[in-house]
Amino acid sequence: MTDPTSTTILLIDDDAEVRYSLTRVLTTQGYKVIEADSGESGVAAVKKGPAPDLIFLDIRMGGMGGIEALQHIRSTNPKQLVILMTAFGTAQTAIEAMKYGAFDYIMKPFDPAKVLSLAAKGVQARADMQAVGDYKPTVNPDDYREGIVGSAPVMQEVFKVIGQVTASDVTVMITGESGTGKELVARSIWKHSHRANKPFIAVNCAAIPDNLIESELFGHEKGSFTGATVQRTGKFELCDGGTIFLDEIGDMALATQTKILRVLQQGEIQRVGGTGTLKVDVRILAATNKDLEGMVKAKTFREDLYYRLNVVRIKMPPLRERQSDIPQIVDFCLQNLAKEKKTRVSKVSPEVHALFAKHNWPGNVRELENVIYRSAVIAQGDAILVKDLPADLGGSVLDAGGAAPVAIKSLTAPELTVETALDFLHLELSASDELMLPVVQKGLAQRTFTALGHDEAATAKRLGLTKPALKKLLS
Repeated sequence: MTDPTSTTILLIDDDAEVRYSLTRVLTTQGYKVIEADSGESGVAAVKKGPAPDLIFLDIRMGGMGGIEALQHIRSTNPKQLVILMTAFGTAQTAIEAMKYGAFDYIMKPFDPAKVLSLAAKGVQARADMQAVGDYKPTVNPDDYREGIVGSAPVMQEVFKVIGQVTASDVTVMITGESGTGKELVARSIWKHSHRANKPFIAVNCAAIPDNLIESELFGHEKGSFTGATVQRTGKFELCDGGTIFLDEIGDMALATQTKILRVLQQGEIQRVGGTGTLKVDVRILAATNKDLEGMVKAKTFREDLYYRLNVVRIKMPPLRERQSDIPQIVDFCLQNLAKEKKTRVSKVSPEVHALFAKHNWPGNVRELENVIYRSAVIAQGDAILVKDLPADLGGSVLDAGGAAPVAIKSLTAPELTVETALDFLHLELSASDELMLPVVQKGLAQRTFTALGHDEAATAKRLGLTKPALKKLLS
């Protein structure tokens, strides 16, 4: 281990109390601490030299902010290790921090043990990583919303990996349960990559019948099969230069898997019914909620394709493993709803927060969003109350006449179809916002799917849907 007494730490923060507190913590272990009260003075100290062993840098400061200061510092000394400090653990903060080469970042208020642990880790890393190459950040617009909400430790790890994979074209496998936000991760990788100005196309492999997916992905020639009256351009060709996201790739047929492997190995496709090949430059991101390793052993998923796709894996944690993020997600949903749907609801009651914290969330973030959107429509004031929640969360739904409460589960009775249920709900929702109907429709299908043990055939029969229609609702 590196001796703390032989190391220097530069502390850049415009808050004198923060500098004082951190200096006291660090000097107890023998670190020499140099202070800078602004981004400008911190950058000047780095340029003047000698280079500190480690820098703690606040993100939000008057004048030059932390991200800008980080870029100046890294341009002066590409190997300089910088730990960013922030009170705002957003996806944007985490991804930007890692994107521009930060070693790590720490949340305020500080835990002294965490500060010292991170300092030791950083100082040791400086000694161990002298040969590491320069970090080359990708330049992307900053004015966008990631859509990934959360500051729990498991999510911070996700954000770090996203930041790390954006600088290359490495293939990424995103795993996790349904509703955890796998597509949001894929879009975030694309937005921060050098392909951000090129197309992003998402394909739900589970929603496309096996006999059509090859045409959908690779296109077809006129007359190649019955109904092929014109030539069709496939998703890979349309996405040339960009990024394609293959969602639920575990549902892809073996024959199609072979052609995906060819794209990865040779960068070329062949239209259905075609004789020649077309070169394509497409980055592939894939996702699944299935056990691909088990499928490989069962020979229902190609082993060679699995290893080609699984170069870097990002596992999205289920919501039950990051329940501390629920209040942030709720606020995010309500803000979006206020902006897009003109709802009056801007908050939830403490009792609702308590119920949310106890719920297991089998549908994860998607389920939480559905509950918030639906409850916001039902709510009569500016807050969601317990009574506005679905029955399984302790609430109820008033019928069209405002009489006895009707539990959500009653809407999935055998004699009711999705259409029938929506006819019922339309009377209730039409006065507020008909745009909520698709949200309720999805929620109804997902709730029934979960109640029937994820049996697609039984769910489709119960709701009076075809399997493709059900898959579209569940996507």
